[in-house]
Amino acid sequence: MRFSSAILVVALVGCLPFATVQAAKPVEPKPAALKPAELCERLIPRMPTVTQSMCVESGFVASGRQSLQGFPLISKDVHAAGKKRKQRPLRVLMMGGIHGDELTSAAIVYRWLEEGMTGPIAQSIEWRIMPVVNPDGLLAKKASRVNANGVDLNRNFPTPGWESEAPAYWKTRTRADPRRFPGNAPLSEPESRWVEDEMRAFKPDVIISIHAPYGVLDFDGPAQPPRKFGRLLLNRVGIYPGSLGNYSGVHKNVPVITIELPNAQKMPPRAEVRRIWVDMLRWINENVERQDAPAARTVDAAGKAAVR
Repeated sequence: MRFSSAILVVALVGCLPFATVQAAKPVEPKPAALKPAELCERLIPRMPTVTQSMCVESGFVASGRQSLQGFPLISKDVHAAGKKRKQRPLRVLMMGGIHGDELTSAAIVYRWLEEGMTGPIAQSIEWRIMPVVNPDGLLAKKASRVNANGVDLNRNFPTPGWESEAPAYWKTRTRADPRRFPGNAPLSEPESRWVEDEMRAFKPDVIISIHAPYGVLDFDGPAQPPRKFGRLLLNRVGIYPGSLGNYSGVHKNVPVITIELPNAQKMPPRAEVRRIWVDMLRWINENVERQDAPAARTVDAAGKAAVR
């Protein structure tokens, strides 16, 4: 009796271990091995007032992850000074450039590092800094809010009910604005997956997310919100399906300060850059608790409707 080739293949596969016939999980390719100077040469034309030397000296390196178009996603850890501590230092995750056309939101991170992590408050904090979350949007021929897939990364985080709420909000409230497309699924993009993975690994006590150009402070989550950083006054702009503030501040109980600089293309004066930094440090020191602290925490989800 003869077997057909198709039957023979099925029979052979059935004899293989289960693991060998499972669909392999997609593996993101390794990022290109660009040196810091080469990374900076690509980035600084889109970052106002940031020089090549300032960029290189900031010390950002490839994280091992990459954007959709293969640009290395860069980060840096700054460890708290001193070794003898009764408790772990506060952890602050700071990120800029999640919207690629908000050029100042990336540039100000480099400017703050140029000022130096000096002073007792800054040096008492454990930092993880991600200055350019959306390099493909930043480096597009015309800088773009969305990533290379046309996805607004700040609507792509897995808030509860995302599958029904995010698409409905996009279609009805934004009238399907392509600049605010949330994607086809939460965490569908390599850049948002990177942010979420860093949140899980680093376990921040507070997240600082920098945007432009509304010239206000937004706040989501527990802790007493700041009244002002520099000239930026608190003005909550709303809670949206898939946003980082909603995901972290409301549902993860990790407070998120959104710093909205007043201009996406033009940096604030140097004195104002410094004032925002100093006020931010003071607020962190006085209001942020360690996530493992025993004190009771409540979520403040207040906000007013707006489309950012």
